[in-house]
Amino acid sequence: QVQLVESGGGLAQAGGSLTLSCAASERTFSTSHIGWYRQAPGKERNFVAAVTWYNGIPHYADSVKGRFTISSDNVKKTVYLQMNSLKPEDTAVYYCAAARDWSHLQVASGVETWGEGTLVTVSS
Repeated sequence: QVQLVESGGGLAQAGGSLTLSCAASERTFSTSHIGWYRQAPGKERNFVAAVTWYNGIPHYADSVKGRFTISSDNVKKTVYLQMNSLKPEDTAVYYCAAARDWSHLQVASGVETWGEGTLVTVSS
């Protein structure tokens, strides 16, 4: 059973914008905190942003604060990542992630459910 499905990746120029979407199953959306990780070639998978399921409070990695915005739509059961002022170093595969415990979502080893990932490429 597929629980997280990402979309919206692609190619952008430096300074441009992209919006990623993560569609979750009913059960996952109502019981789990959902966020985004990214993994650049040859590097570790790192936390980007997440939002609490019960009140929508966001949390961001320092590297994306002020540029990325995470939000959730309770009707569509979808979490969005609006990425502005993109930099070449934002190039990575972006993964949607979910965990029932907020602290678990902050580290890759604690994530309970992963999406398949969507590639974001930022050209200079």
